Amino acid sequence: MIRKQLIIINKLGLHARAAAKLATLANEYDCNIVVKANNKSVDGKSVMALMLLAAAKGTEIIIECTGTDEISALEKICVLINNYFDEEE
Repeated sequence: MIRKQLIIINKLGLHARAAAKLATLANEYDCNIVVKANNKSVDGKSVMALMLLAAAKGTEIIIECTGTDEISALEKICVLINNYFDEEE
């Protein structure tokens, strides 16, 4: 298992569109992906679960990946989040 701590930096936080982008990306990988924030842990492959984190801008999250392609998955997820979910900022 590998993990990384990140900060949600996009203006709208982990809203529906951002959650959908994250879940879509996560579903491209075989490894298990867990996202933690606000004392909650959710399946990173579920849009609804990600939205339940209520992760606004500035929220600290932890991404945990476990499985054969965990390194690649974590790298791509970090790029997505650090690129503001490809939204204009």
